[in-house]
Amino acid sequence: MYYVYFLKSQSNQLYIGCTTDIQNRIMRHRKGEGAEFTNRNKVFDLVYSEEFTTLLDARRREKQIKGWRREKKENLIKFGKPNIVK
Repeated sequence: MYYVYFLKSQSNQLYIGCTTDIQNRIMRHRKGEGAEFTNRNKVFDLVYSEEFTTLLDARRREKQIKGWRREKKENLIKFGKPNIVK
């Protein structure tokens, strides 16, 4: 399985990544072995993830989400839906 995941810092910085092993990847981020951004900004708390059967699908979704505005990402985290009717 492949996963797209969001990590969040205490200062609300978001990191979006893709992995085959969420637990191991988060531990690597926490040890400073993750992305430079997560190490610099202490982005460690898993706040959202989606599961995919193929790497291609996971990478497409990661790229799609990274292109969204912050509000849409926050809605996905909070409600599991990117677009919320207000």
